[in-house]
Amino acid sequence: MTLIAYPLSGALPDIRPARATRDWIDALPEQYGYRCLPLNIASMHGWEVCSPCRVTAVWNGGTGVDAIQVTAEEAHALIPASHFGSGVLTFHVAVLFRTPPGVNLMVTGPINHPKHGIMGLSGIIETDWSPYPFTMNWKFTAPDVPVTWEKGEPYAHLMPIQRGLLESLEPEVRDLDSDPETAAQYRHWAASRSQFNADLQTPGSSAAQERWQKGYYRGKQPDGGDGPPDHEIKVRPKPFPGR
Repeated sequence: MTLIAYPLSGALPDIRPARATRDWIDALPEQYGYRCLPLNIASMHGWEVCSPCRVTAVWNGGTGVDAIQVTAEEAHALIPASHFGSGVLTFHVAVLFRTPPGVNLMVTGPINHPKHGIMGLSGIIETDWSPYPFTMNWKFTAPDVPVTWEKGEPYAHLMPIQRGLLESLEPEVRDLDSDPETAAQYRHWAASRSQFNADLQTPGSSAAQERWQKGYYRGKQPDGGDGPPDHEIKVRPKPFPGR
């Protein structure tokens, strides 16, 4: 299976496999955010498109196209611009992507990468057939707040998703005890979690030394049994050639 990129401006923009690290997690006490495997997997799940230079944008609160002022440290064809008005800033990705049949491409703001005063908007494109390029758009949430992307900082996250999967899922509600094995594993976890949290308050206890429960992270069932063999601790999107 291939993810093909057709550059539309002569050169491929700065696209890289999504990173596992985040500056705000690095700044947390003991970097505890990295203990959350679902968060880490989401952060790595795709590719990032990065700013070609340092650029700052500020919105004055108006609805016109001229309500956003953009300044960049250097001239570049892919500097964002105000195109739609109403506080929406547009980045031109300048790539036509082609995915395998039945695979869409979701474009959204960098995952788990918040920015004050602005938020990334999301779109899903049928890139297995579409000859139409797309843009990455951000909506300002506060006026008069300068927002900066450093050179190499991601402004878009690309994630493949299977078309039709959503409609194929049939939502159901069932009593937990209708699945005795799942019910037993959940109750085993709930009891161990309560005991672990209580033991954390005892200096020198095994819980205090372990600091956090690692069952899900390690792909283990609450009773110590093995989870699925395809459990993922990391995902490794492949880089585009030359990147």
